[in-house]
Amino acid sequence: MSTAGLCATCHHVQVITSARGSTFYLCDRSRTDSRYPKYPRLPVLACAGYDRNTVSSITIRSATERDVPLILSFIRQLAEYERLLDAVKATEDTLRATLFGPKPVAEVLIAQEGATPVGFALFFQNYSTFLAQPGLYLEDLFVVPSARNKGIGKRLLGYLSQLAIDRGYGRVEWAVLDWNAPAIGFYRRIGAVPMQDWTIMRLTGDALHRVATAVTK
Repeated sequence: MSTAGLCATCHHVQVITSARGSTFYLCDRSRTDSRYPKYPRLPVLACAGYDRNTVSSITIRSATERDVPLILSFIRQLAEYERLLDAVKATEDTLRATLFGPKPVAEVLIAQEGATPVGFALFFQNYSTFLAQPGLYLEDLFVVPSARNKGIGKRLLGYLSQLAIDRGYGRVEWAVLDWNAPAIGFYRRIGAVPMQDWTIMRLTGDALHRVATAVTK
């Protein structure tokens, strides 16, 4: 038996690898049932909530600088799915500088099925003045088509939600394209609600520079 015991093959366990290489087993049942510890003492030899995982082992780990080519590949695959590939300007160099340079501005998680990377989430901290609390903004979430319908997207969102709670954040937010009905349906099923009265506004490119120039004159 694995050194983790039943946790190694339980459907309700997320295997988390930290940036330092440490491995933790997070019990999803602990979110709704106090009988189950968040991080079980290993090895777990008996558990009433054990439910054997019938798919390959899914693990989530923090990305490292070595993952930059993989991250760019995921970004481009997501952009292609969203019909926005022409808008991608990111390069390996710019990702390396902004994600793993002296002042990283975002974090990345990699989901793996066995040893194969199959998805990612890129996120950063924002802030709510109404709550007077920081929050987590999910910029990108993507799972490769061949690995969908295996709960990987839900695992990534579960990891991010727990991370937000652990850091004292008030909420997790993200944007979704209006036409992406499968994604919207999935988000609604897990309890996310659309912000119907809000529209995202953006300044970029020439408009950004025009506004900046106008206020300095």
